[in-house]
Amino acid sequence: MGERKIVKKLAGQATSDGAGVKLKRFIGSHEISFLDPFLLLDEFKNDDPKAYVAGFPNHPHRGFETVSYMIEGRMRHRDSVGNHGLLTPGSAQWMTAGRGIIHSEMPEMADAIEKKAEAGGSPPLLWGYQLWVNLPARLKMTEPKYQDITPEKIPSVKTDAMEVRLIAGTFNGVAGAAETNIPVHYFDISFNGDGIFEHTISARFNALVVGVAGSVESGGEKISAGDIAVYGGGEGVKISGHAGSRVLFIAGEPIGEPIARYGPFVMNTKEEVYQAFADYESGTFTAGVA
Repeated sequence: MGERKIVKKLAGQATSDGAGVKLKRFIGSHEISFLDPFLLLDEFKNDDPKAYVAGFPNHPHRGFETVSYMIEGRMRHRDSVGNHGLLTPGSAQWMTAGRGIIHSEMPEMADAIEKKAEAGGSPPLLWGYQLWVNLPARLKMTEPKYQDITPEKIPSVKTDAMEVRLIAGTFNGVAGAAETNIPVHYFDISFNGDGIFEHTISARFNALVVGVAGSVESGGEKISAGDIAVYGGGEGVKISGHAGSRVLFIAGEPIGEPIARYGPFVMNTKEEVYQAFADYESGTFTAGVA
């Protein structure tokens, strides 16, 4: 079906979430509310501790997955299932909320902030991305699951012009680190010279690219840092980059089911969302945070 073209491109929308963390929203905004199976995509990037230090205190989720990927800084995860882990540069966390989980995501930057202050340097940068992946009806009430993926667990494919880190999905016969409930490709592509990333995916998949650094050309558009570009139909993807260019390529198979969404709960019907709120308020949602 040929090379995919870009059908929509825009800059991430400034907003805040959690306890006032400033971020850019690519999916989950008025411009792109949903791209099946992706419910939300945020970038948090700030070197002002006041804009991130309060983090994301305890909050519930049901019916989908959160995927966190760190570029710089440290973020501590704790949840009601008893899992905890530290996200460091180059690491990822794939959390399946399933029937219900309460978790917190808090910057662990105090030591770095103090050292920078003592040295008279600029405050440290907290920079990462969070993607929400929907779950099909048959898995919305599955048991919660947590994948802590340290940097060395993420395989990469290297050429003279680029490195492709594989958080999920398969590229050039190499499988990504995460086990996924539905087919998802999540690649971090860094160019160290002029080159072309080429990949073939199912024509059914929805696909997008987010500019991380520099700029690339793909599908007839220039995509710069801070942009999201959504692909139209086709099977082939080509991304032309240059030294210093970096993008995230994300694609997934649509679920094609009704969505009832309110805040931290994503189900198939309003009644199921009401039940999620009732379970949370009654204390039967899940066990207390560990």
